[in-house]
Amino acid sequence: LVYHRGSGAPRPRKIRDLIGKNIEVAVGSAHVALLRALRETHPRLAWRENDEQDNNGLMDLVRWRLIDYTIAHTTELALKQRFYPGLAALPLGEPNAIAWAVSKGPGNKNLDDSLLAEMGRFFAAIKKDGALEALVNEHFGHIRRFSYVDRRAFMRDIHKKLPRYIDEFRQQARRHRLDWRLLAALSYQESHWNPRAVSPTGVRGMMMLTLNTAAFVGVKNRRDASQSIAGGAEYLRHIADKIPNRIGEPDRTWLALAAYNVGFGHLEDARVITQRRGGDPDQWAHVKKNLPLLSRKKWYRKAKHGYARGGEPVVYVSKIRNYYDVLIWYDEMVAGAAMARGRPWL
Repeated sequence: LVYHRGSGAPRPRKIRDLIGKNIEVAVGSAHVALLRALRETHPRLAWRENDEQDNNGLMDLVRWRLIDYTIAHTTELALKQRFYPGLAALPLGEPNAIAWAVSKGPGNKNLDDSLLAEMGRFFAAIKKDGALEALVNEHFGHIRRFSYVDRRAFMRDIHKKLPRYIDEFRQQARRHRLDWRLLAALSYQESHWNPRAVSPTGVRGMMMLTLNTAAFVGVKNRRDASQSIAGGAEYLRHIADKIPNRIGEPDRTWLALAAYNVGFGHLEDARVITQRRGGDPDQWAHVKKNLPLLSRKKWYRKAKHGYARGGEPVVYVSKIRNYYDVLIWYDEMVAGAAMARGRPWL
């Protein structure tokens, strides 16, 4: 059950709290069957089946407080919460798996299992070669590391802080063949767009550059926002260019971000371990499983570059991916509205 935590209404805790409320679900959806089952024990439960909106559109209506509640799958809600942090949920019923369905054969007398058999072979193949895992990772592998506090703070900072630095992000992204939204997401993970940020290990500035990295990219003042963004963009491009050409996107980007955090040498060690353990060193979904092994003696004593806190870049990349997704969404949404008004945004 999806609701808006900032609506002022009490948070629903039980099914009886829904009685008398404005509930809408997509017509013909599985959620209708769930509500019908709940009505057997709560006869006064009522809802409207909306034939104009899908689950995603209904969550928008909750966000704008045009309806009280809707129902969505867990993954659908998790994707939406990155953009609308005020959305919250109450679990309903038992967890259900997502499945494919095929129709029966002509006359519905016998099941024509040719399509079913082909689907079985297809899923067996993509499970074996890692394609299914890569798809799941690409679209959903990072969304659970984005908390309500993260979402609220990030949306606030997009409005308050980003306008000061967006031109610099855009300029340096063009110069180094990067997406400005990726560069901005990286900077937010590093410093929350604070040019005077300092870590306990001595890295500083918008892009949290070490002294050695700053010297490498020609940054003299790490606390100068423009210099830091320029240096960080140059260093990220330098890392990305070192990754083998055969590795395509988006794995290339995720691997480059991990190396920005943990170092290119440690990333290569993790890729070697991945290959030794039967994984694909060119897929982020496989490499991220093995990066944490760099903190275990059994593995780092054999690694060329030794010990590393390999779990950190896994979380690091996950958070950047969430910030990046939100910036893409926000950029497209606001830019579209600005174009309709005849002027650019920010």
